[in-house]
Amino acid sequence: MSDPAEDGIPCLWMRGGTSKGAYFLASDLPEEPAARDHLLLRIMGSPDARQIDGIGGADPLTSKVAVLSPPSRKDADVDYLFLQVYVDRPLVSDAQGCGNILAGVGPAAIERGLVAAAEGETLVRIHMVNTGEVAEARIATPGGRVSYAGAASIDGVPGRHAAVPLMFQNLAGSMCGAMLPTGHVVDEIEGVAATLIDMGMPIVVMRADALGVTGSESREALEGNGALKEKVEAIRLKAGPMMGLGDVAEKSVPKMFLVSPPQAGGTLSTRSFIPHRVHATVGVFAAVSAAVAATLEGSPAAEVAVLPEGETFVVEHPTGAAEVVIERDGDGAVTRAGTLRTARKLFDGRVFPRA
Repeated sequence: MSDPAEDGIPCLWMRGGTSKGAYFLASDLPEEPAARDHLLLRIMGSPDARQIDGIGGADPLTSKVAVLSPPSRKDADVDYLFLQVYVDRPLVSDAQGCGNILAGVGPAAIERGLVAAAEGETLVRIHMVNTGEVAEARIATPGGRVSYAGAASIDGVPGRHAAVPLMFQNLAGSMCGAMLPTGHVVDEIEGVAATLIDMGMPIVVMRADALGVTGSESREALEGNGALKEKVEAIRLKAGPMMGLGDVAEKSVPKMFLVSPPQAGGTLSTRSFIPHRVHATVGVFAAVSAAVAATLEGSPAAEVAVLPEGETFVVEHPTGAAEVVIERDGDGAVTRAGTLRTARKLFDGRVFPRA
């Protein structure tokens, strides 16, 4: 491989949902994970709180990477590996997926020639390598080219763009082996009732008032509450092994969710730690997990939720709300879940990592 610091590496910089990230072809990166991760740290400018010498945006939501490659299974059109590049630590993690960055995978796969565009709309079946599941994305392709223009809007992103509907199945236990890895709807950890659930993203759901807050606080107020953060992290470190995730001190999962009654007519209000910073919005798979938790009788989420009459659950977050569609069978078991995201290509070129 040529010297990337001198020659650059092909890179698509895209907004996916409420995140931004660098989209690469696996063939343009080192095959060996340690070498790949070292290169990505140099590209993003980590570790540095400002990521001043890289393209990262000094926030976990803008320091993300999607690695695309031809499909490794017959029921998919493209493989997608998500990597979280930490901002102020020399760490790159594949311990979770990302449903927001996922929204940009279909367009990126078409842009890079991994998937042929159909006239009007293109179905892209995406193998999410982190979890082993397949998602279906529908991409607007008028004239056989990706279009990012449209009338869809999502909270946390200004303007309107082409809709990217995403549907998932077989999400239960994607990382933990079971939807409820402990076998309980409620576990008590550090004196706090919690639901430990994995429906595409391992999360720990607790009532905000059980931790001495209302759940309507701003990100800044929660991040400035040292006692709260210490308590949340103590619970997370105990929940990790209980969920089959092992020692999570150096991992980005599980995510920690504080739930409270809806503030704006939704299903429930959330504040999520990802796992140490407070999310400006809410992750796609985390929103699905939280919505499913609200359907479990006796759970902290169910205690505060206002359940919808139909299939659309509205998960409120600090800057708006995310809609989650949950399909259930006659016994109430979740069979499929989905959401609507948008994506936009920001630039296509070559990135030059720190030497």
